[in-house]
Amino acid sequence: MGPTYFLNHLLNWLAPALWLAVLLPLLTRLAMRKQRAAASLWTQMTANFILNLLVLGLGLWFFGHDGKMMTYLGMTLVCASSQWLFLRAWRV
Repeated sequence: MGPTYFLNHLLNWLAPALWLAVLLPLLTRLAMRKQRAAASLWTQMTANFILNLLVLGLGLWFFGHDGKMMTYLGMTLVCASSQWLFLRAWRV
């Protein structure tokens, strides 16, 4: 595998984590206008991206290859939980 194919494969592996990490805080701000998050938008995106990468890595290790729906479900649950914690921390 050449460097171009490796880079393409790596970026395609990272794409779901990045899109979910960017879109979820933005959509949360649109849906929950009356509640403010405890952290800035960039902090939420960074935290979600790092958590998504951990879930993707665990899914790759556990299943032996990427692209399993259980891994994507795990990413969604972890991201939703972190967004809930960001909103919850503001009220405490």
